[in-house]
Amino acid sequence: MDAKKLGLFIAQLRKEQNMTQADLARKLQVTDKAISKWERGLGLPDINSIEPLAEALGVTVLEIMRSERIPVEEVTPESASEVITDAFDMVNA
Repeated sequence: MDAKKLGLFIAQLRKEQNMTQADLARKLQVTDKAISKWERGLGLPDINSIEPLAEALGVTVLEIMRSERIPVEEVTPESASEVITDAFDMVNA
């Protein structure tokens, strides 16, 4: 997972929903400094924050993991499996 790409994606989605970093932080029960760090690509959300982050931003977990919007017709079991494997590799690194 590319931290810079994910950060830009989070910032884009947050701004599309007219949320401040503080608004998103409250929804996720993290600090606005954590959101800032993610958006600048200086860190990644904790694995336990991925699902709540996706929900707060109105996208799927797969889209968060890929840091891009994915048309529904392109979501396959194989693509989902690949992203999950990448996530586990990232956590175990």
